Amino acid sequence: MESLLDRLGDRETWERFYAYKCSLACPKSFAGELRRFIDREEYLPVYEGIRRGEPFPLPVKKSIAKLGTEKKRVVYTYPPSENMVLKLLTWLLLRRYDDRFSPCLYSFRPGRSAKDAIRALRRIPGLESQYAYKADIHDYFNSIPVPLLLPMVEETVGEDAALLAFLRRLLEEPETMERGRAVREQKGIMAGTPLSAFYANLYLTELDRHFEEAGIPYIRYSDDVILFAPDRGEAETHAAWLWAFLDSRGLTLNPEKEALTAPGEGWTCLGFFCRGETVDIAEATVRKLKGKMRRKVRALARWADRTGAERERAAAAFIRVFNRKLLEGPENSELTWSYWFFSVINTTKSLREIDRYAQDCLRRLLSGKNTKARFNVRYGDLKALGYRSLVNAYYSFSPD
Repeated sequence: MESLLDRLGDRETWERFYAYKCSLACPKSFAGELRRFIDREEYLPVYEGIRRGEPFPLPVKKSIAKLGTEKKRVVYTYPPSENMVLKLLTWLLLRRYDDRFSPCLYSFRPGRSAKDAIRALRRIPGLESQYAYKADIHDYFNSIPVPLLLPMVEETVGEDAALLAFLRRLLEEPETMERGRAVREQKGIMAGTPLSAFYANLYLTELDRHFEEAGIPYIRYSDDVILFAPDRGEAETHAAWLWAFLDSRGLTLNPEKEALTAPGEGWTCLGFFCRGETVDIAEATVRKLKGKMRRKVRALARWADRTGAERERAAAAFIRVFNRKLLEGPENSELTWSYWFFSVINTTKSLREIDRYAQDCLRRLLSGKNTKARFNVRYGDLKALGYRSLVNAYYSFSPD
């Protein structure tokens, strides 16, 4: 049997990977980077080192701000060439072993997305008459105990001895690089690294199968879980089972993100709020985005005051940041607003709220005032600086 590792040195496989990435709404910057990586055959030294069993570079640990909050989350990354090769390996793993996963799992799978998860739930007859229990697994990626994960990896990829040996080496590596020095730590499956997507799907396969086989309306998207039950007591029973199962796997739920909602109250999942026939952006998601806009305005205002820069430059910078975040997107198109939300929501209520808030932020930034005088800044002035309305973008949105 050909090892999946052999395909890391195969030009044709890289070309298929490139075509796949370009079929998404991937930014030109990443497409260009990947094109150069392939054309220069920069994958070959990494591939050859893997096949010879050479030590893989240590992952680098860093803390980054969470979207819309001042909280930090720990992520890891490998050097650029190694990281790109691991991206291809993850892409291959998720396709070769996709049949091992439950239909209830929607994260990081070919032909599946968060949009599909929401649509699948909404197609379930009588769902609105049920109780909804929503939960979030706390620090899922970095908390997975590697000794419990390894037998699952072995069972899944064990027929590919070379692949298993490589994955085991990475998972059992005790050190990371932090601030330029090697440190030993328990790091789980390392959020931010490509392979973590495959491991995150695999680790809770038993959980997914339990609810699938019981016929309970349920979906999981990585660390997000939602299930439904006809009455409150049954929903609480399922929740207790979930708590106990996760505890047996060394995991916990985030109590701040738990929610049990009654029929008619609507339910929130993956940033969406669903009630009756209406699908909108969740209130918490809107609130986090406003917080990020508010902090960016303050930072840019301080920058303008400190440097003497024109306020128009600060406002243009605000617009560039949020146009890119909301409408253009980072490397993974699933994480942009246009691809995550627009093709699923059927109301502009939250989009209008965000538009109003963004425009007010810009008026305060341009005028330097929080009084009514800020309304002397006209909407045309904002458009001239590059401002784009989310509502207008929504109505003109056309998914690939």
